[in-house]
Formats: sequence, C-alpha cells, structure tokens
Amino acid sequence: MENEFKHYTVLRNEAVEGLNPQDGLVYIDGTLGGGGHSELIASRILPTGKLISFDIDNEAINSAQKRLANFNNVTIVKNGYQNFEEVLSKLDIKKITGGMLLDLGASYHQLTSQNRGFSFAKDSILDMRFDTSQKFSAYDLINSYTEQELANIFYYYGEERYSRKLAGNIIKQRKIKQIKTTKELCDIIQKSLPYKNSRTNPATRIFQSIRIEVNGELKNIENTLKKVVPFLEKDARIVVITFHSLEDRIVKKIFKEFSTTKNLETGGYVEKTLELVNKKPIYPTDEEIKENPPSRSAKLRIAKKI
Repeated sequence: MENEFKHYTVLRNEAVEGLNPQDGLVYIDGTLGGGGHSELIASRILPTGKLISFDIDNEAINSAQKRLANFNNVTIVKNGYQNFEEVLSKLDIKKITGGMLLDLGASYHQLTSQNRGFSFAKDSILDMRFDTSQKFSAYDLINSYTEQELANIFYYYGEERYSRKLAGNIIKQRKIKQIKTTKELCDIIQKSLPYKNSRTNPATRIFQSIRIEVNGELKNIENTLKKVVPFLEKDARIVVITFHSLEDRIVKKIFKEFSTTKNLETGGYVEKTLELVNKKPIYPTDEEIKENPPSRSAKLRIAKKI
C-alpha cells in the first residue's frame, strides 16, 4: 500500500547506546523518520527526560506519531534539524543536556515510494523533496540548471567521472522536450555513462547527487554540527549516521576540528571542546546488512562535549 510508511532503523541499538540516554536530560532526534531511534531513546529517558524529534516529511511524522503515541516525553516538530536553535528557543530550552542524534539520508519509504521520485526503480515525476511543501524539486533542477552547474553536482556529489558528458546530454534532451520523469532521466544516464557491466546501476550516484542538491543536505550537516557544539552541555553527545562518503567526510572533519586544541598566531590557543568517543566509525553487523542491504554503506560516529 503506497501510503504505508516503511522504514528500517539502521544501527538502532548502536546509535542509541552511543547517545547514552539518561533520565532527566534533554535529547534531540534530528531525523525522526519512522521513529525507531526516537522510540528507543524515549523509553530510556523515562520518566523525566525530554526528547524533541524533528522531521520535514509529513508521511514520516504521521507514522511516527502513531508509534510514539504512548510516550508523553516526546515532542515532534515539523521542521528541519538545521533550525534546532529556533525551535528550542520556542520550547524555552537553553541547552541540549543529553545529546543529539542525526540519521542522515533518505528513508526506505522515500526511496521506494511510487510518487516521490527518489528512485529510478519506479517511474514517477522527478521530485526528491524531503519536505513536499518546498517549491524547488528535482524537476526544477534538471530543467533549469546550466550545463556547468549540472556537471558540478554530478562530479562533486556523485563522484561521477563522466559528469560533463551526462550534463551535456541532459541539456540536449531538454532543448527538445523537458525531462519530467525518473525514467526519462534514467534513459539519458544509461546512454551517457559507459558502465554496462557494473554491479551498481550508474543512475544510483546520479540520483543521490540530485537529492543532495535539492534538499541542501551537505550544507545542512556542516552548518548544524558547527552550531550544535556550543549548545551542548558538558558530557552531552553528538551521534551521526552517514550513508555517503561526502557526508562522512564532513562529520569526520568537524569532529576533528572541535576535538583538537588550536594554537593561534597571536600566541594563545583555543581549547578543544569535543572528545571522540569512537576514533573509527562503527559499521552495521553482517546480520543487519543481510536483513537490510542498504545499511551496508552506513557509518556511525560519536563525540562528547568536554
């Protein structure tokens, strides 16, 4: 059934253990999704802990509200996690005393939904918006960006070697007729990229790169992590699950930046404010990957405020 929200909670136990939830503290789940992480966190912080869960996808929120209906310590907010400061201010919360969890990327429901346009496996209108009230979509991107802008997205976000050729073919096609569906775009990708015997469909990286641009994902991650560190109380934690090498690179870089004491040219120094809980990323178990193959690309990083 199309409206049924399906979502596999990746690294559910590992992420929540990394967050170290405790009664009486304030926690943020920046990406509510199906509510799997939020449910486990909420159960661990009873009776006086507070959990604020963010999402911009109405379908995710409607599903998670049912799942979390028995928890009176959870506040679900329709907003992007990058706006956490504004939301917490309205809730009169001055500090994140427990920690923040971010499970990045698209959910299983979004990727497999017939009408959301995230996947080339099902033909639908090009969309890829996490927030369906947002005006800008994949259709707008494909039909309005310049050849150079398209090539840059495919190259930097999709790590595609033949990005210029693909961008050029998209421009040629849209001069004849606008590209409206995932199948139309996938046909151009297949004709443009020379990966005939590849185990992974070449459209995978291209669709992912478009999704990242449409939703401003990498910018949101970087800006949020930089803003959240000063907002954390001592010993509060940041837990991040990534599914893309560029996402993980950003998280690793920012965690390193805040966990290193910096010497200033003026002779002073800036003390480090984070401590890495795990120096190397945590990966899903073989059992989890067998149960949910898309989780194979997941990486979990944890840091603690000091």
